[in-house]
Amino acid sequence: MIWNKEFETLPRGELEALQLERLKNLVERVYSAVPYYRQKMDEAGVRPSDIKTLKDLARLPFTTKEDLRINYPFGLFAVPFEKVIRIHASSGTTGKPTVVGYTKNDIDSWAELMARTLSAGGAYKGDVVHNAYGYGLFTGGLGAHYGAERLGAAVIPISGGNTKRQIMIMQDFGSTVLMCTPSYALNIADVMKEMGVDPLSLKLRVGLFGAEPWSENMRNEIEKRLGIKAIDIFGLSEVMGPGVASECIEEQKGLHVFEDYFIPEIINPETGEALPNGEQGELVFTTLTKEAFPVIRYRSKDISRLITEPCSCGRTFYRMQRITGRTDDMLIIRGVNVFPSQIEHVLMGIKGVEPHYQIIVDREGALDVMEVQVEVSEDIFSDKVKALEGLGKRIEREIKDLLGTTCRIKLVEPKTIQRSEGKAKRVIDNRKL
Repeated sequence: MIWNKEFETLPRGELEALQLERLKNLVERVYSAVPYYRQKMDEAGVRPSDIKTLKDLARLPFTTKEDLRINYPFGLFAVPFEKVIRIHASSGTTGKPTVVGYTKNDIDSWAELMARTLSAGGAYKGDVVHNAYGYGLFTGGLGAHYGAERLGAAVIPISGGNTKRQIMIMQDFGSTVLMCTPSYALNIADVMKEMGVDPLSLKLRVGLFGAEPWSENMRNEIEKRLGIKAIDIFGLSEVMGPGVASECIEEQKGLHVFEDYFIPEIINPETGEALPNGEQGELVFTTLTKEAFPVIRYRSKDISRLITEPCSCGRTFYRMQRITGRTDDMLIIRGVNVFPSQIEHVLMGIKGVEPHYQIIVDREGALDVMEVQVEVSEDIFSDKVKALEGLGKRIEREIKDLLGTTCRIKLVEPKTIQRSEGKAKRVIDNRKL
């Protein structure tokens, strides 16, 4: 089912005309309302009046996470603060979160986009949506919630954790649609097996999974173990949250980017040069309708390519290939963004810890597990076991306080971690993504 046929099936020429009109309005708005964007455009030698075709988008400067950090918390907001009715945030590289704001119209657009996402994934009015994405500053929970309500489904706002209770609720409430991270879906399947619950005895029909990288093999495993269709969805807080792109249940071959709201580009991550459709590179997004927090040419760091061939589902939007990697060193652990620099930030503030560490990421069963191996000074390492345990627990606690996710700490003696003459290899990711 297509949620909004008028826009989701627009002929390409009409869609591009709409994009150009919205792009011109966006650039005018941002230039007049956000001093930082005005300065960047002036430095690039481009004015709003220079945007005459969609190709002129390439003349505009990029927006990066660094720009968001410089303007923390509200420096890139494009409306008076009294018009902002929602603030979300995601983790940043220095402990400061990336902050995004929404007006009433932005929230309405977000609900529309998530209704499209759910509809593309095979959900209907009357479904019972089991929403196990995290609620709070993370955009996932509330984004999915508003979209399901817009669709006309009944939402169970259960958030994450307490898996046995989740399964009981699925049984008792008749959940038909599951929304969570793919790794948590497999964890649910594990616990069902422990409880002796047959997934086929439930009413679950489809799952919409995102917020972390996952492979086709993982999709097959989820579908086999839960007896459902597993749909890939995509979003990022800086651009909207979930609802930027979604697979359709008919094909499951690439994610339709909702191009009446976002212009996707693929660039060479080294040079910033726009690449032709079909080539692999870094995804860049421009928001066409966002009022509170518009972004122009936001560099996502995600590696993908655009698929322009028509899809049998009838949608005319270009599709993006499943994310195959990132251009930076960010990890996504159980839906939480983790940067090695954040770990370093914690470690370097603790006495007795050497500036040498390594992050080991594994997948145990269905869940990601992160271990931080840390060198400690000679006198600390030769101290009592109790002192070492206390230091390990302190590091674990401070990392959890900063990142919101748990990790294992392994204290090792000095000169244990391999040195590098070039760039240090901080992360060993053993997951098969």
